[in-house]
Amino acid sequence: MNRAVLIPLLLSSSLASAAQLTELETRWLTAGMPVLNYARHELKLPLDIIVQPQARAGDVPLALGFEGGRCKLVLSMRGNPSAESVLEALPSGQRELMIEAMTAHEVGHCWRYVQGAWHALPAGFVERAHEAQDGAALDDMAQSLRETRREEGYADLVALAWTRQRHPGQYGQVLDWLRQVRKPLAEEGQAGSHDTRAWLQLAPAATAFASDGNVFEQAATLWREGLQGAD
Repeated sequence: MNRAVLIPLLLSSSLASAAQLTELETRWLTAGMPVLNYARHELKLPLDIIVQPQARAGDVPLALGFEGGRCKLVLSMRGNPSAESVLEALPSGQRELMIEAMTAHEVGHCWRYVQGAWHALPAGFVERAHEAQDGAALDDMAQSLRETRREEGYADLVALAWTRQRHPGQYGQVLDWLRQVRKPLAEEGQAGSHDTRAWLQLAPAATAFASDGNVFEQAATLWREGLQGAD
């Protein structure tokens, strides 16, 4: 994060003037602001926004990192020709909705980190045995993939739980988009680090989520159920 710009979380109306953001960065942060305000002001999550001055090859536009006990929502859009490629197939009227869902996904990661549960399994859950790979390095890689996939599954469920709560009439649009984003992984015939099918299939409708608890708790219920079929 060298020379990256630290952006204080502000109301969307003052984002551009306060931080010299680009029009693209402002649009993404404005779309995600309901989630960010909820995370900071209602849940008191230690969340900062970082704007990279220059994206590196392979950077995704929105990602979450952890540093010094705080969550870092990182925007890598400057000099990133594929910053909005994930939205290209969508009608323009749906793009802000998906950015909001993506923001909820990343805040789901922050919630897990702050709870001290990052890469941890729920109490009482026993990981089933896996066939050994050819060497310790491959075993470690396979375990890392499983751990990342679980966190991505949880975060996708947070995005859906958020949509159910804030945009119930558009739940199906977000679910269909998530399925489309994850579809190439399924077609490859392998469980990659972002293959969240085991969890998406548990939430075919908004009614799959409990009505009580916050969105993170609602997601956790389905996430635990999906762990049995994810590995």
